[in-house]
Amino acid sequence: MLNLLATAGRLLRAFIILYLCLWAGDGIATLLPFALPGSIIGMLILFALLTSQLVNIEWVKPGGHLLMRNMLLLFIPISVGIMVWWQVLLAQFGPLMVSCFVSTFLVLLTVGYCSEKIHRANTPTEQDDA
Repeated sequence: MLNLLATAGRLLRAFIILYLCLWAGDGIATLLPFALPGSIIGMLILFALLTSQLVNIEWVKPGGHLLMRNMLLLFIPISVGIMVWWQVLLAQFGPLMVSCFVSTFLVLLTVGYCSEKIHRANTPTEQDDA
């Protein structure tokens, strides 16, 4: 029983931290003069708290594990909602596919270029070996 209460307390602490970051992000998003999702700002706040070690990773880990294990369930409402708009998606199929392929190609090109630059910077030259 004590173990169950300890686990529930850890989950509660994790969800409180996650929701506080989300609510802070939503609050900041309403103050900004441009559109930026509050959830993105909340993730940046959580990242800043974790990297500055103001929040211990062990405090957030139980909630993160629970959300990650059940992530598929979280996408069901979105998937059902998309089914309502299938005619709009079908009408815009061409532009959607072009944007998917172009963005994928640009990401591959960028990652390949950056990887090559990093690899060249870390590879010793022949002069270093001599």
